[in-house]
Amino acid sequence: MTKLATRNDLYEIDFHEWTRQQAKLLRERRWDDLDLENLIEEVQSVGIRDKREIASRLLVLLAHLLKWRFQPGARGTSWVGTIREQRSRIARVIADSPSLQIYPASVFVDEYEGARLLASNETGIAYDLFPETCPFTIEQVLDANFWPEEPGHLGSPP
Repeated sequence: MTKLATRNDLYEIDFHEWTRQQAKLLRERRWDDLDLENLIEEVQSVGIRDKREIASRLLVLLAHLLKWRFQPGARGTSWVGTIREQRSRIARVIADSPSLQIYPASVFVDEYEGARLLASNETGIAYDLFPETCPFTIEQVLDANFWPEEPGHLGSPP
């Protein structure tokens, strides 16, 4: 069995051990022993994972902001917690990867569509009763001090 076959087998059989082995080889600067094909794929996937996390958290955040605005009678501490958690996690990913600072704005419109559907499913409010375009800006959505109220009222933190 060649070294490459052994590395590939370990990658498929025990991913955690494969990562430990690759880190050890990197520390020892044993470039020829690295599983470069899988290592490159994994490094690329880290950036993709961060983008997916931002998009996913943005969708949940938008849905909860819609629920907050359009179903005020159902507001509760769990919604507050979810809104704060999503904002915090998005901020943390961006702090760790500042090059993703503009990413939330780039997926904002697409994630809003999913948020309308999620908010509709969770509230029972018809999908088409939520505005077609987001009633909040991306800056408001990510702002820890922004709490939308019914149209015509100022938002205030709970």
